Amino acid sequence: MNKKNTGTESSRRKFLKNSIKGAVGSLALVNIPTIVPAHVLKGPMAPSNRINVGAIGNGRISREHDMPGVWKHDNARIMAVCDLDKNRLQSAQKLVQDYYAKKNIKQDVKMYEDYEELLNNKDIDAVIISTPDHWHVLPAVTAVRAGKDVYMQKPASLTIAEGRFLSNEVHKTGRILQIGSQQRSQPQFKRACELVRNGRIGKLHTIYVGLPTDDPSQSTVEKEMPVPAGLNYEKWLGETPYVPYTLKRVHPTNDFSRPGWLRCEQFGAGMITGWGAHHFDIMNWGMGTEYTGPIEITASAEFPPAGSLWDVHGPFKAENLFANGVKVLASNSYPNGVKFVGSEGWIFVSRGNYSATANDPTSQAKNSKALDASDPKILTSVIGENEIHLIDSKDHHGNWLESIISRKPPIAPIEVGHRACSVCLLNHAAMKLKRKLYWDPVKEVFKNDDEANALLTRPQRWPYVLA
Repeated sequence: MNKKNTGTESSRRKFLKNSIKGAVGSLALVNIPTIVPAHVLKGPMAPSNRINVGAIGNGRISREHDMPGVWKHDNARIMAVCDLDKNRLQSAQKLVQDYYAKKNIKQDVKMYEDYEELLNNKDIDAVIISTPDHWHVLPAVTAVRAGKDVYMQKPASLTIAEGRFLSNEVHKTGRILQIGSQQRSQPQFKRACELVRNGRIGKLHTIYVGLPTDDPSQSTVEKEMPVPAGLNYEKWLGETPYVPYTLKRVHPTNDFSRPGWLRCEQFGAGMITGWGAHHFDIMNWGMGTEYTGPIEITASAEFPPAGSLWDVHGPFKAENLFANGVKVLASNSYPNGVKFVGSEGWIFVSRGNYSATANDPTSQAKNSKALDASDPKILTSVIGENEIHLIDSKDHHGNWLESIISRKPPIAPIEVGHRACSVCLLNHAAMKLKRKLYWDPVKEVFKNDDEANALLTRPQRWPYVLA
């Protein structure tokens, strides 16, 4: 039997067939189109026409990574931008129009302060969501319900329950949603995962995941400040509780450097999701566990003093056990990357010198290799025709655009992103509770643990609620 693409595809088919139902939501994957809709062939998304894209969230990752990742493709045009900060909104409009002008392309870029108004524009075919973590799911759900395809930054969600809700909605609507796990479109990660999946290091038994971390000593306390003119701060807070505005809680007003919200638990979980969503995704890809999760989790972490504005975790260590017997050890003390260890050797894979934005943390190793192994011969091994061949993508945003036209799944679909994010959030829960947790990856609940299950959701502030 030809095993080409069977690794990921068989897992996906099994997942779709089972239509798992769990306590945090029903995974009833209905009405998934198997025939290309007529409007794809005849309407504005026909292969002969360009895909009109709206960019929701115009901060650092949007300007440096997501919009450039889309506008370089001739089959797409960014025709709208949207942000709750008017200064960033106007800057984004100029950035996009200036880019097209340099290419002698006239492109009027519309500005929206309300993403729902952008989604009501029938000329827009697809959207990029580059918002803070707590503003991922609601715009994405609204977008797929409005018939738009979506490229959404990782992590997939703020909570595991939200991730399940979003995955269900994407499958119900049949829209394309690509998670911004761009490491899948970097050749060394695909190569590493194919080698592991095809047994080049023998029987896999341990995976080491190295992540950067924030420094608890940089925690801060900041007094309430006037909300800057042009920022809709109340809406920026979204589903999270209302708290006074401070500069270090939101984002810089004079540049696009690393924003403070990344270090506030109110809006995310810190580096365990910030980089963990990338590396745990590669862990799943290499192990073939993209549609499941660990069954036991233990973790410990340092946290800033109570009352700190920046309160995400610092140095940490965690251990995850999967049903296949593989142990996954994660810590900031390991080199930034993923190391697969088997009975006959090991493979280490990382970004090397690559970063999504100019001030992203990168590997601190002086001679860090993007791909390394216990024996160089492992890396030159030829994957045979009848072995497992993973999906190939040379460009993550380009892969999304191709999927919009073909209606075939992208390389990082929502369920895969949800499962990677779930591993992050499970580790974060173990950090907070400081004891071993037992997880049911089918029902997506902790076993006999009400305190842990309470962490699967967060109260949502009206009117920013999922329904």
